[in-house]
Amino acid sequence: MIATKQVMTDSPTLENKAVDTAAFRRYDLDWLRVIAILTLLFYHTGMIYVSWGWHVQSKATSPEFELVMRWLHRWRMPLLFFISGAGTYFALRKRSFGSYAGERVRRLFVPLVFGMFVIVPPQIYFEWLFRGRFAGSYGEFYPEVFQFQPYQDGGAGGAFSWHHLWFVAYLFLYSLVSIPVFRWLKSNSGQQFVDRIGRLIARPGGALWLVGLLLLNDVLLGGFFPNETHALVNDWAYFMKNLILFWLGYILISRRDFWQAITDQRHYFLIGTVLCTIILYGARPFFGLDPDDDTVLLRTLISFNGLGLTWFSVLMTIAYGYRYLNVNPTWRGRPVLPKLNEAVYPFYILHQTVIVMIGYYVLTQMNLGIYAGFLTISLSSLVVCIAIYVLVVRPFKLTRVLFGLK
Repeated sequence: MIATKQVMTDSPTLENKAVDTAAFRRYDLDWLRVIAILTLLFYHTGMIYVSWGWHVQSKATSPEFELVMRWLHRWRMPLLFFISGAGTYFALRKRSFGSYAGERVRRLFVPLVFGMFVIVPPQIYFEWLFRGRFAGSYGEFYPEVFQFQPYQDGGAGGAFSWHHLWFVAYLFLYSLVSIPVFRWLKSNSGQQFVDRIGRLIARPGGALWLVGLLLLNDVLLGGFFPNETHALVNDWAYFMKNLILFWLGYILISRRDFWQAITDQRHYFLIGTVLCTIILYGARPFFGLDPDDDTVLLRTLISFNGLGLTWFSVLMTIAYGYRYLNVNPTWRGRPVLPKLNEAVYPFYILHQTVIVMIGYYVLTQMNLGIYAGFLTISLSSLVVCIAIYVLVVRPFKLTRVLFGLK
């Protein structure tokens, strides 16, 4: 759980503007994390039925899925990085930087290594089977992992990869490289910087202008690293984009008055999200843009709009989440929330492997249409992930450690 305590003092010093972490719970962030990770299950199942290419893929594709997923792609992972930054603030309120780093090793690095050798290889095996690259048993395939040849999109290359666990890898690196930044933010000069952020977001719609950080990153790095590879070494524009979101999550959650300012201005963020969504879907058909006009200007404008959609939708989600998921007694502190909050991390680690395995058998053994196949794979994967968590992960100390649980 993410918890805080309001500090009551007579003098509003820089230190007591911050939030202490003993009593007040941000239930909304817990709920949003659960919702975002559950969304990933259906998003990755949808990847089987779109034309973008994935590990296993149906010959029949759905344009309707693509429309929805184009929007979700700009919202789901940025939201998780923002929430992770917020969680980091709360974690650092009750532990030293050294113990925080050690905790990040235990809860992120250990599951990452375990996942790269145990969870991810079955995805590559079933992809190779599906593409006709390999025809043997899993036991015959598994030694390929220890060749340490990097996997490449489309099933090419070797069998060593972190696949969907790139999120865990990036979050681990963000946590460690950000320690000097967080240390500075606790200083007087850092708090003065946060004060300036506070004056900005106190203005009507002021937080919208923080998108400028993402736009600047796109200008400086987007031309050199235009694609999202999740491979770290050639992914610096995307790496820095999510690192900025991680930092913003830390800063904007660090003071109670920021929470209320963002919540009070939620309608601005909704309007910004709607406008960017209209441009996302309507720029070409309604504004007469030529799809073949692949100019630098057009690519830049489309990229800027996507970044606007990302930031505005994250702000909108956080604002409405705080308004309705944290204050509303219907959602606040329900008994099921701690159990869900613990389960979502192992669920994330497991979900894509389960989807690929079930997807392989549905595509090769069953003659189902797009929507029947989608429901079969997604719901079956949900049940299997829950069963593995309940029967294998949660009860045993070793598996809890390997999946990053306390």
